[in-house]
Amino acid sequence: MRTPFSSASPFLATTLAAALLLCAAFAEKADSGTNPKLTVADAKTTAADAKPADTAEPIGPKRAGGGPTNPEIHFPLPPPRPLSPQEEIKTFKLPPGFHAEVVASEPMIETPTAISWDDQGRMYVVEMRGYMHDVEGTGEDQPTCRISRLESTKGDGIYDKSTVFVDHLLLPRAVMALGDGALVSEPPNLVWYHDTNGDGVADKQEIVTDKFATKGGQPEHMANSPTWMMDNWIGSAGYTSRFRLQGGQFLKQEDSPFGQWGLTQDDWGREYTNSNSDLLRAHLVPPSYYLRNNHLANRSGLAVQVMKDQSCWPSVPTPGVNRGYIEDTTKDGKLVKGTLRPNGTLQTVTATCGPGVYRGDLFPKEYRGNVFIPEPAGNLVKRVTLSEKDGEITAANAYEGKEFLTSTDERFRPVNAYTGPDGALYIVDIGRGVIQHKGFLTYYLVKNIQDRKLETPFNTGRIYRIVPDGAKPKLVRLPKETARIPALLTHPNGWVRDTAQRVLVERGDAAVAPEVKKVAATGPTPQTRVQALWTLEGLNALTPEVITTALHDKNDKVRAAAVRLSDPATALPELAKLASDPSIEVRLHLAFKLSGVDDPQAAQTLLSLVENGGPMFGEAAASGLSGHELEFLDTLLKLPATDDGKLAKSEVLATLAGCVMKERKAARVSHLLELLGAQPAGGARQLALLNGMTGKTASKNAKAAKFGNPLKLASAPQAMIALQASKDAKIKALVARIDPLLVWSGKAGWVEPVVHPLTADQQALFDKGKTIYSTICIACHQPTGLGMAGLAPPLVDSEWVLGNPDRIIRIVTQGLSGPIDVVGNKWQLDMPGLPIFDDEQVAGILTYIRREWEHTGTPVTPSFVTSVRAAIKDRTKPWTAEELKKPVEVKTVSAK
Repeated sequence: MRTPFSSASPFLATTLAAALLLCAAFAEKADSGTNPKLTVADAKTTAADAKPADTAEPIGPKRAGGGPTNPEIHFPLPPPRPLSPQEEIKTFKLPPGFHAEVVASEPMIETPTAISWDDQGRMYVVEMRGYMHDVEGTGEDQPTCRISRLESTKGDGIYDKSTVFVDHLLLPRAVMALGDGALVSEPPNLVWYHDTNGDGVADKQEIVTDKFATKGGQPEHMANSPTWMMDNWIGSAGYTSRFRLQGGQFLKQEDSPFGQWGLTQDDWGREYTNSNSDLLRAHLVPPSYYLRNNHLANRSGLAVQVMKDQSCWPSVPTPGVNRGYIEDTTKDGKLVKGTLRPNGTLQTVTATCGPGVYRGDLFPKEYRGNVFIPEPAGNLVKRVTLSEKDGEITAANAYEGKEFLTSTDERFRPVNAYTGPDGALYIVDIGRGVIQHKGFLTYYLVKNIQDRKLETPFNTGRIYRIVPDGAKPKLVRLPKETARIPALLTHPNGWVRDTAQRVLVERGDAAVAPEVKKVAATGPTPQTRVQALWTLEGLNALTPEVITTALHDKNDKVRAAAVRLSDPATALPELAKLASDPSIEVRLHLAFKLSGVDDPQAAQTLLSLVENGGPMFGEAAASGLSGHELEFLDTLLKLPATDDGKLAKSEVLATLAGCVMKERKAARVSHLLELLGAQPAGGARQLALLNGMTGKTASKNAKAAKFGNPLKLASAPQAMIALQASKDAKIKALVARIDPLLVWSGKAGWVEPVVHPLTADQQALFDKGKTIYSTICIACHQPTGLGMAGLAPPLVDSEWVLGNPDRIIRIVTQGLSGPIDVVGNKWQLDMPGLPIFDDEQVAGILTYIRREWEHTGTPVTPSFVTSVRAAIKDRTKPWTAEELKKPVEVKTVSAK
């Protein structure tokens, strides 16, 4: 519901009265008196002072986020008074039995965004002090940021000593304690800073990579959160590589880019992250499995959306959100939700970040394994529970219509959640009114910020811990003696186990291996045994005997870890015994492990696994077969067709056929078509091959594949031509989808396309667009143009990129909101427009993405962008996919 404040509105009195009563009701619900309650008189004054929207002057310079230039603020509230840390805590609402404590705050720290503890419980804090001092981003280009190292001298987790570890940084992104110092991300570098003399100040540094992020890039969309994962690799959110410290040197390996801000893992080493409007995703299996085969388009075990419900429940109205002007509407009789509820609270998350799996031992048992997710735009922290069945993870809200932690203060901005060395839940609060970067600010949010005086103060910041009532947590500090550390692998706090593992692997002392092996075999919990196995891997101390013992562990998580860690060259007989393991997770890891192993027993075991497994088993079977998919497919099709249903249902035939299509080698695709024609007409095998050739599989997490521009064959494929005459409607429909993907000389209706080389002016546009893309767009859409699950759809072969250019111009300049189909997959997007780009810059970006990645689209001219903008100049909200399908009328001809 919108609250109109225009003096011309005949509904002003009744609507305003309803809003006032609503806000007053929220104020009465607040437990504390530290924040001034909104009274009817307050709100009337606010409303009376506001300019009507139809007469207001434009507010300031052009805003990158666009939106209405003279917006009305829905639910206008009085400026909130800045609160002290202790006053802030009184605005918190937590479940009974919990309370919050301040462990660090200003002036000790300012604008904290991320933290990491070393093995002595000392906390490294990223202080992004140069971030958004005002809506113009004044001072952002100055090296005023730092990393501080905090100490709790009493060991009680209240930090009372601070040392500046690294100073004069420019918008650092992340920190991770390591060795005698910490890894720090200051774009474009990831640097290992050392403190060689123990005074808390870095005195030595080494650059791990100079391509961790883009210098001067968009702060909201760059690599962050380096984390020592259980597999002894350092993973990061939003980054295409991972690192491993080995022998004092860093190894670098390709990784699957994942998430926007924040990275966490569970007790089994599975990764979780999110993006601003997508609460939680997880890798069900390691990306390294899939990365063996770049022909494998369907990767349904990666970046799985485990949390479907994106609702959130602030405890007070939250008008200060970037798209607060978007209202509930109806389309085709269905409700399309706006940004705010009728009561003024945020409906669905828009800034979610920094998730943390709670792995501590301080909270009650039912909280372990839960994920805590900050939502700074809603001034809250959400708690979700995880459930698991047949290898699939599902997340759900822990509460109905409320959250774990809410605040009535608009400057409470939680951005990261962690399990601490004392088992408590730590919340990093950036502590300010402005969190949206200037690159996405809308006129609506700017007006809210300035009207309500939210630009100041910008030098606060707090770190809280959530503690059960009556608890007196103490920090766990690892012993200096390496020999005493293996015992901590059995600690109930996951942070302690992780840190013990990291320190043991860092030090590389083989003398501790026997003790670690004892934990791997007889540790008190499955979590401790898994942690010990990975510690042995990091120490290069795994033996066949250790693996064999773990393969027969009574717990399936331990068996799955042992499969991952096993070497088929020595463990194949034992691995083969797990083909009928009752756990789907164990069997799935086994299928991934055996893919590509050149051994008859491995092949037979893999066949048994895929015949009796689900759709993801087909992906597992193909993952290790890069360049050999056609040969394995040929072998499978020679098997007796005694139980075609099982083989086809496994999706292995479809997946292998898709890989051959993705390989894009004409001779191999022609052979695939011959195999297709040789199958019984309309049978399960033929249907499976056809589905795979279209890029379609049955896995519920899979996305339809796209195989690029049409592939030219040497001659007409007789098998496919014959199938076009089929009377089976299902066959005909599938063949019709494949037909545009394949061409040959003499094919009816096909003309060899002529791609004109770019002129000098067009090449200059292309180069300018490439530079902008590499600075702004690359973080989400990636260098490959393949996008990032849950955050950015692919640009490669996208119909929106390569179709009528007026559509992509409208998306770039005014944004896109709602569901959209891209390359056969559904996305739910809230992409802000970027009106700050001028016509030449837009033309450059679009020319680049229409000609990069083997695209052959026509370039886009600045004059065409000008014409489209003129035709849509009166629009003030993002487009929907349906609206974009109708072309706009422009006064110039289409760009050629």
